Amino acid sequence: MLIGLVVTALCGFIGALALGWLFPLPSAAHAHFALAIGVMPLIMGAMLHFAPVLTRSGAPVVAVRLLPWVAQCGGVIITLAFFFPAYFVVGRNLAASLALVAAVTLIVWMWRRARQALGGPHPGLYWYLAALCCLILALLAVMAMNGWPEHYLALKRLHLHLNTLGLIGLTVIGSVQVLLPTAAGKPDVQVSGRLRRDLKYALAATLLVAVGAVWSKEVAWVGLALWTALLFGLLVAWLKLYRNEIFNWHGAVPCLAMAPLGLVLSLLFGALHGSGFIQVGGVTHVFIAAFLLPTVTGAASQLLPIWLRPGAQTPWHGEMRRRLGRWGGLR
Repeated sequence: MLIGLVVTALCGFIGALALGWLFPLPSAAHAHFALAIGVMPLIMGAMLHFAPVLTRSGAPVVAVRLLPWVAQCGGVIITLAFFFPAYFVVGRNLAASLALVAAVTLIVWMWRRARQALGGPHPGLYWYLAALCCLILALLAVMAMNGWPEHYLALKRLHLHLNTLGLIGLTVIGSVQVLLPTAAGKPDVQVSGRLRRDLKYALAATLLVAVGAVWSKEVAWVGLALWTALLFGLLVAWLKLYRNEIFNWHGAVPCLAMAPLGLVLSLLFGALHGSGFIQVGGVTHVFIAAFLLPTVTGAASQLLPIWLRPGAQTPWHGEMRRRLGRWGGLR
C-alpha cells in the first residue's frame, strides 16, 4: 500500500506542476491534483504505518488499511470535477464525503490505539490526531459551501489553510522530528519534550492563520510569526546536532531538513499573496516544490527499503538507502 501511495504522490507532484502548461484550469486544480490525489492518501498511509509504532501495538486490520484508497477516490473525483464544471458541485460534495469518512474512521482508530497504549503513546501521535482534526474541519468547510454560498470565499480560505498548514504541516513537522534522527543515525534526546511542548503552539498558529485569512490579516500575521518561530527553533536544534549530515551531497537527511525551511518559504509566499504581490498559483507551486517534494523524497529514501523488505535490516537495506539518497542534497 505505502509503495503505491508514494508512487502516486510523486506522480501527483509531476502532474500538478505540468497541469498549468497543458490545460487552462484554475490553480485549485493543480493543488488538488497534488494534495488530494497524492499527499492526503499518503499521509493517511504513513499514519497507519507509524501509529502502531507510536502506540506499541499491532498492524491495522484490512478495513482500516483501505482508508487511504477511499480518500484517494475522493481526490480523483474532485480533480476530475475541474474538467467538468457542470458537475463540479456534485463532485465536490462526493469527494468531501469520501475523505470525511476516511478521516473520521482513522481518527477513531488512532484514538482507541492511544487509549490502549501501555504507558501512553509517543507524543508524535497527538500531532497526527491534531492534523486529522484540521482535515475534518477543512472538509466540513467544503460541505458548508452548499448552505452558505455567500460565504464561499471565506470557507475556501479556511479549507485551504486547514489542509496545508493543518493536515500536511502538522503531520510533516511532527514526523520529520522522529525520522531525521533515525536517518542520521544519531538520537535527539529532546525530540519527545519538543513534540509535547510545541504541538499546542503549532496548532494555535495554524488556526490563527486559517481564521485570520478570512477575517483579519493581523491575526494571520500572528499565526505566521508563531509558525516561523517554531520552525526556526527546530532548524537551530538540528544544526547543532546534524550539521555535517544536513550539509551533504547525499542521503535522506538533507531532504528531510528542507521540510521546515520549505514550510517557512511557503508561509512567506502566502504572505506575499495575501498582500497582493503574487498570484495564488505561485504559492501552490512553492508549497509543492520547496516543501512537499523534498519531504516525500527524503522520507521515501529512508522508509522505502523497510516497506519493500520488512524485518531485520540487511546490507541490502543499506545499499538501497544509499541509492535512493544519492544526490539528495543536490535535489
